[in-house]
Amino acid sequence: MAVSFTRYGRLYYLDPGPHTPKVGDKVLVPTDAGPEVAECVWAPQYTSEDIDGLPVCAGPAGEEHLSRDETNKRRRAEARSVSKRLIKRHTLPMKVVGVDYLDQDNVYTVYFSAPHRVDFRALVRDLARNLRARVELRQIGPRDEARLQGGIGPCGRDLCCATFLKDFEPVSVRMAKDQDLPVNPLRIAGACGRLMCCLKYEHPLYQEFRASAPRVGVSVDTPQGPGTVVGHNVPSDSVVVRLNDGGRRCACSKASVCGPRKAYDSTYGPDQA
Repeated sequence: MAVSFTRYGRLYYLDPGPHTPKVGDKVLVPTDAGPEVAECVWAPQYTSEDIDGLPVCAGPAGEEHLSRDETNKRRRAEARSVSKRLIKRHTLPMKVVGVDYLDQDNVYTVYFSAPHRVDFRALVRDLARNLRARVELRQIGPRDEARLQGGIGPCGRDLCCATFLKDFEPVSVRMAKDQDLPVNPLRIAGACGRLMCCLKYEHPLYQEFRASAPRVGVSVDTPQGPGTVVGHNVPSDSVVVRLNDGGRRCACSKASVCGPRKAYDSTYGPDQA
């Protein structure tokens, strides 16, 4: 089964154990700070794969758990409001991104973003005095800010980092160039202002294609006659060839113009794929 702590937030997978919650039910999820309330997004279902190590659902959430969850939500909202007010009073260049609260330890964790390092020692003392709790401030980068806030990416879907992406893998401009994308920051940047994480998804496919496909400008033989490669279509695993006879262009499978494939077909026949 899968649950989410916030609406349209990241999914967390659980072993349902003996419980059979339905979509929309509130369930208890074991965490380091004790069981927390989450909403069931995917009802329990069987899978053909062996999955070990998943946390086990602690059962449906009772009235006392729901009441505690609502209280913690109000405290987080109050802490966000107080943090913004005190930041403005101290004239600090900070932006509150998110607030966590552990009621067992009475500890608030305030996540913020800033263009540079900030001396917030006086702010922490004022926050602890107003909230009557221990307060920790943590500065985060643009990617973590987008992950905590969520939003819609250029593709029109929810941000990957806010839904399923667990770790931020390094992304480079070379990946965009290898995929023939315009090296324009406005076109290849995500909501965080950094290079889109999805540039990493298809990059291995482009690398594999470029390693075996004929380069642009190479003369090849196609089922429709000889020609010159003028382009690649990686998603369809094909190359665009301009035929010598009349200059007409055609799209051919990479295998049909690949030298090793032709040698294989000449030895074993074209029907032995």
